[in-house]
Amino acid sequence: MPNSTAESTEGPLNTSVQQDNGITTDNSHSYFLHQSDAPGMVLVNTPFDGKGYPEWRRSILISLSTKNKLGFIDEACPAPNLADPTFKLWSHCNDMVISGLLNFLFKDLSSSVLNYSRTAKDLWSDLEHRYDQPNGAKLYHLQKELVDLIQGSTDIVGYFTKMKRLWNDLDTLNANMFCSECSSEGRKENDSIERR
Repeated sequence: MPNSTAESTEGPLNTSVQQDNGITTDNSHSYFLHQSDAPGMVLVNTPFDGKGYPEWRRSILISLSTKNKLGFIDEACPAPNLADPTFKLWSHCNDMVISGLLNFLFKDLSSSVLNYSRTAKDLWSDLEHRYDQPNGAKLYHLQKELVDLIQGSTDIVGYFTKMKRLWNDLDTLNANMFCSECSSEGRKENDSIERR
């Protein structure tokens, strides 16, 4: 955490802070920890309970992006060498991201991933491996629910909201199922599903 005063450079949004090890980082750097960043920081409103992973995942990605910490889960900010003077800063930030992720997992899930995760990237990869899997049965049920959707006695706003939620769920599921398909056939299949 910063323990000295911030020195202003070139404008109100670009400040530099001297960390406890003498290294100066500005607030746009991934190693920068704001005073509000704490181990109990709120990343998303709803903890992940094993259901609704795509929505929870998107919320986490948005939250980490706003804190400039995505690099800790997508390998854009790898651990420096132990002898590197920035290792301590990286370690603090990595631990903060791990803590934030664990705070928004139900206890059973957090204990199952904590023991095997040394870095935020390891923890994220474990969650992705477990929960970000294609689900053909869910795809079928979403498509069927969309085809069977009727307005009935529901007002237009409620009907549209339900239809939009189904489309969003379908888009998310389709992206997860076909994004790893690099072949033109995978892209064609994805395009044909989106046109339906």
